[in-house]
Amino acid sequence: MRTLLNIIWLLLCGIWLAIGYVLAGIVCCILIVTIPFGLASFRIADFALWPFGRELVRRADAGAPSVIGNVVWIIFAGWWLALAHLVTAVALAITIIGIPLALANLKLIPVSLVPLGRVIVDSRSVAASS
Repeated sequence: MRTLLNIIWLLLCGIWLAIGYVLAGIVCCILIVTIPFGLASFRIADFALWPFGRELVRRADAGAPSVIGNVVWIIFAGWWLALAHLVTAVALAITIIGIPLALANLKLIPVSLVPLGRVIVDSRSVAASS
């Protein structure tokens, strides 16, 4: 079922989201100071391509630089990205078929809001470690 949802997501939403995040990552990597934000954009693009069966978890070694970077990210990009995912999720939830896609969009809100100091893992490994 995960694979089917991921394929539907990829065709309807994921490819467009990933392209947007990759373009933002390229722009951020061109500017030397914003390379960490570019890498975070690439990580979000990866998650946006195939979100079902994967989760976002906090890295144990993330420290103060991640917090500072996330504050800067929220101010300049995170809040409008999270708002866009929320609006898209509401629009998708109107139809019954779109509800799983709306839930995937809601899964993207935390990573689009605070991407630094996070890592994307398989859901089964999170369940096994709990």
